[in-house]
Amino acid sequence: MKLKSILVLWPSFLVAGILNSLFFTLFDPLELTFQGEPLFETRVMAYSIGFFVCWLFAGLSSGLTLFFERDREQLNRYCPVDFSKPQQDHDPGTLAH
Repeated sequence: MKLKSILVLWPSFLVAGILNSLFFTLFDPLELTFQGEPLFETRVMAYSIGFFVCWLFAGLSSGLTLFFERDREQLNRYCPVDFSKPQQDHDPGTLAH
């Protein structure tokens, strides 16, 4: 479990840093508004919130990649039938516990 969390968090951290840098290179956080009101009071708050939002989405993307990477045994809890063993006949008159 620890390894899987590292596989999700570390790449998403790097991607979030790159995306945050690119976004705020193009846009000034103090000029971003919603219905005429500024979204952020300070640049540091904008950078922090922007980073964590980017990290959240990059983490979801990495997590989904790891989720869909599972093989059929993990996905379906696949348990193949061993045909080398003879099947046991069950007496319908008794209950097996």
